[in-house]
Amino acid sequence: MSLTLLSGTIKATESLPSEKINLALRRTADGLLRLAGDSTSRIPAIVQTGAETWEVRIEQSFSYDQLPILLQESFDLHGIRQPYDVTVKTCDDGTIDLGYNYLDFKNNNTVACRGRDMPLGCHYIEVTFIISSLESKLWAQNGWIILIIFGGLAGFYFLRKKKTPPESPSNDESDWIEFGNSRLDVSNQILLCGGHRQTLTFREAKLLKLFATHCGQLLERDFIIQQVWADEGVLVGRSVDVFVSRLRKKISNDPSVGLSVVHGVGYRLEELKLV
Repeated sequence: MSLTLLSGTIKATESLPSEKINLALRRTADGLLRLAGDSTSRIPAIVQTGAETWEVRIEQSFSYDQLPILLQESFDLHGIRQPYDVTVKTCDDGTIDLGYNYLDFKNNNTVACRGRDMPLGCHYIEVTFIISSLESKLWAQNGWIILIIFGGLAGFYFLRKKKTPPESPSNDESDWIEFGNSRLDVSNQILLCGGHRQTLTFREAKLLKLFATHCGQLLERDFIIQQVWADEGVLVGRSVDVFVSRLRKKISNDPSVGLSVVHGVGYRLEELKLV
């Protein structure tokens, strides 16, 4: 299981130093393990998997009913006061099993899905911070000014465009990348696979592009991390495995390709021979 923290705004990240997040999530993970009767297993290092994302992996099942209490206590202890949403997702494919909003716990001392069974196995507990009400009020007060400015700039652009002679069509190559019987539109994050149209996340599209442009080649984990996550300047740890698992599921409609793993080394996108 992994504990993942997503910040809703850049300002929220600035007010939540990594050290405090690390300590709060480690305390929560320790509490969940102890309640499950485990006081000896090693808690993995907290890993920052994105610009505003952290996770800790817990392999065994935990008490969902105790999660809101432990998480809120940890946040209070370390001065983390932004509102947030919580979702519990499977490690294999990111399917949401359970979840709640912190206001349920703060106002009613209970949460959605409480008392329901949670499937056994590895999970992510994802916490998404919400934009503060102050920021919302500032937008309500000043948003119309921004819209007027934007409208003026847009009008200037279209007037200028009418006066400018049309340029000749670009000779740039299309963003479509073909592999097997599938096609990937990188810019729009669209995958056409086995007659199905799927929308990818930015990171999924970037990772699939890397595999598709190196089809048949074994890509080491360090190379993948450098190419896909280096722009964030963070460690991704086990999240590489999660994204590969998601892509494997998304391309499963195309029997002519597959993602294979070489344990301890990396991954390879292969074109398969159809029988």
